[in-house]
Amino acid sequence: MKIRLLVVGLLFALSLQAQEKSKIQTLEDTLAVLAQVTLNAREAEQRFSACHKMIPMLTKALKEPNSFDHKFGKLNTVSFQYPQDSSFRVITWQLYVDTSEYRYYGAIQMNTADLQLYPLIDRSFKVQDVEQQILNNKEWYGAVYYNLKEFDTPGGKKYLLFGYDGYTFFKKRKLIDVLYFQNGKPIFGAPVFVNERTGRSKNRVMLEYSSASSVRCNYDEFKEAIIYDHLIRASGEYGEGTTSVSDGSFEGYQLNQRAGYWAHIDKMFHTTVEEAPRENPILDQRDKGLFGDKKKN
Repeated sequence: MKIRLLVVGLLFALSLQAQEKSKIQTLEDTLAVLAQVTLNAREAEQRFSACHKMIPMLTKALKEPNSFDHKFGKLNTVSFQYPQDSSFRVITWQLYVDTSEYRYYGAIQMNTADLQLYPLIDRSFKVQDVEQQILNNKEWYGAVYYNLKEFDTPGGKKYLLFGYDGYTFFKKRKLIDVLYFQNGKPIFGAPVFVNERTGRSKNRVMLEYSSASSVRCNYDEFKEAIIYDHLIRASGEYGEGTTSVSDGSFEGYQLNQRAGYWAHIDKMFHTTVEEAPRENPILDQRDKGLFGDKKKN
């Protein structure tokens, strides 16, 4: 009798799990369609409508039990970035408004039994000093994050966020932001990017460059360093005036582990290349999706 009750109990539990999984998968299927429309629809009205429908539906999906363990693999135009300890994940995506305006949406989901979610509200247009302002989740510098790297500081663990901002038709941006949690709440920006020669520091790093230029900005596991293209001023190719392009050399930052900051390196290599290597994902080509997949008409 006890064995029979145990089997019935196990079957009931598995049935509940299957129902939960089925529900979140159903929501994911709908979200995948909305995400594709948000990125690829030709009409702005369709993109806006799909994006605004995504927000409550994603929140609904994340309210499902054990949602943190669900990878949402069908949402290939939405970025999910995890730290090594999987204590949270950062979810971001892009809305193309027009050729000179992009908006960004996202949330930070903590790895907790009950849903703990911090919405990311894009207020890029209000940020006057991108490299110095300290921000929170309600005044976030919006971007699609394509990499996350944790590091230790004397004040506790912090996280590098590598992001892309479509910005305008002629100029694109890549940034290295810093995320940490203060009293359990997310804060963006910390003075961890240090030029030891001048003694000056930045709270985040922002690269603004010509949309005709190819720019790398990422953490290199082999070199154990942040590496990005060195930019120089040049005349734009399409009449946009003076802009910034890569000169084929690289600079970056190396972690000072004892002090917990990133020390600027003027020149990462002693050779130059004619074209900067591309990291994956490729985020700055409109004929492709956010993660390099061919866009569908």
